Amino acid sequence: MNTPDTPRPRQGAAILRIALRRNIGAMAWGTVLMGLYQAGETAFPIALGLIVEHTLQHRSPTALGLSIGALAVIITTVSLSWRFGMRVLQKANTTEAHRWRVRVAACGLQPVARDVDLKSGEVLTIATEDADQTADIIEVVPLLISSVVAVLVAAVALGLADLRLGLLVIVGTVAILSVLSVMSRRIGASTQEQQARVARAGAKVADLITGLRPLHGFGGNHAAFGSYRRVSTEAKEQSITVARVNGVYAGTALALNAALATAVTLTAGYLAFAGQINIGELVMAVGLAQFIMEPLKLFSEMPKYVMMARASAERMALVLSAPPVTEPGTGSPAPGGTLEIDGLRHGVLRGVEFEVAAGEFVAVAAYQPRAAADFAAVLALSVPPETYGGVVRVGGRALAELSAEAVREHLLVNPYDGEIFAGTLRTNIDPSGTSTMLAEAVEASMLTDVVALHREGLDYAIRDRGANLSGGQRQRLSLARALAADAEILVLHNPTTAVDAVTEQLIARNIARLRRGRTTVVITSSPAVLDAADRVLVLDDGLITAEDTHRNLLSTDEAYCLAVAR
Repeated sequence: MNTPDTPRPRQGAAILRIALRRNIGAMAWGTVLMGLYQAGETAFPIALGLIVEHTLQHRSPTALGLSIGALAVIITTVSLSWRFGMRVLQKANTTEAHRWRVRVAACGLQPVARDVDLKSGEVLTIATEDADQTADIIEVVPLLISSVVAVLVAAVALGLADLRLGLLVIVGTVAILSVLSVMSRRIGASTQEQQARVARAGAKVADLITGLRPLHGFGGNHAAFGSYRRVSTEAKEQSITVARVNGVYAGTALALNAALATAVTLTAGYLAFAGQINIGELVMAVGLAQFIMEPLKLFSEMPKYVMMARASAERMALVLSAPPVTEPGTGSPAPGGTLEIDGLRHGVLRGVEFEVAAGEFVAVAAYQPRAAADFAAVLALSVPPETYGGVVRVGGRALAELSAEAVREHLLVNPYDGEIFAGTLRTNIDPSGTSTMLAEAVEASMLTDVVALHREGLDYAIRDRGANLSGGQRQRLSLARALAADAEILVLHNPTTAVDAVTEQLIARNIARLRRGRTTVVITSSPAVLDAADRVLVLDDGLITAEDTHRNLLSTDEAYCLAVAR
């Protein structure tokens, strides 16, 4: 992952504050209930000590019965407070993780992309694992407070027996936390690097799956798998490093907690041997020394979870606080569907100029694939207007003056590698369920054979990325989606490269018929589509070098004939 030249402000702490602030009610209830749980747990050895002391002194069955009743109340309190406290906190945790997942996903779905130096696989990891780990702060804080309650209750109870025992617990706890807080910083840094490497591995495998068939076609699959193996090995080694650091942390925490419990037990034994505390207080001290291991363990783990939540929040901030690629305008294009390209310079384009009148069907024969891709990227708003030269006007207004939403209401650019989603044929063609041209789009794209092939028809289930469709079927499905949108201006980029010549000719005629009266631009080298267009523009060496009908160009332009004839 490359580091931007200008560092962006990271707002991980702000994300954590937002999460804490909007869950304050649930956290308050959770803290009370978990505090009751820890207090009840602490009260148990105290009660045992009192029972032993009173039983030895009074030998009263009534006092014994009351003591047993008190223990039953403590046990019930411990059980119910844990059950309901964790339910409140986990519900809030799950809900908060959902909010952040939705928010990260919404950033990726905004009309204007954000300036994020991350691949889609990395963004997916941030929207899932990092969102979950950030939301863990909702549980961490109440558990931290309840652990403090337990340690303080134990320290007070031991201090009442003997001040030295109480001070030993407090001083020992502070010392343990001081050591572990230093170690937790290493965990946070290692975890953040691990998350980044795992995300890169996920992005790499997503890219491999997308291009698996072409890779097999030219024998590049072994090199690609080797590349993924290297990235995955880096992620594995970093995960081992994190596991090692976590192991050292956990072992150190356990050793320090055990040392404190041992010190409390030995000190209490010495004081009892010296007659400075009684037998009941000794039983209480030994019980508390054993019990205090649990809240101390929980308490000592909190810095680690806080650092992990902070690291995940910092990664989410990479997406959420990233500026947009461009600041779009606020205007709307005039209706009609005119498209003007005035001196466009971008990538290999060196000053492209042409106009498409409203309702016209124009084909662009790009001799260089890079020129076609650069041209489509500008029209698709993938390139900010301030980064290319010249002007692109839609409805008489420059793209820089228009809002992204307004542009996309009038202008639709359908890429040659349109994404296919898990769902059905119907939901892929008409995701919003509002198209009035669904049947016409299916027929024009020659997708009718796919619909007829399956008993479910348009409700036939499609796997993610169209895994159960052929390349030609996926391309026709993408074309059907573009036609069903019925955009005022439709730009198609190589819509028929994966279909046979007969189907290609039928599709070309269908597009011309269905789009009659609507502005259509097709970037293609297909003779059938070029022949169906009203006129053809030749894009060569970054410039429009010729303009005429397909048949006239075939008879007068030898270079054109060589480029498009099959």
